[in-house]
Amino acid sequence: MEKLKEFLPFLIPFIIAELVLFGYTLYHVLTHNNYKRGNRTIWLIVTIVGMNFVGPVLYFLLGKEEV
Repeated sequence: MEKLKEFLPFLIPFIIAELVLFGYTLYHVLTHNNYKRGNRTIWLIVTIVGMNFVGPVLYFLLGKEEV
């Protein structure tokens, strides 16, 4: 428990960034209809399963259509 308290100041910003990125990705997937690759269902699954930065980053690199 002591080690967790020691790392907590470093973990909190990463947790907040992860949740913000996850929330924005879900918002973007649910409000847009066009994707470079795949469809809404695929990107929702990728985003939720790969929540630890991987899913949202994959979406913005591979799925988000340029406007």
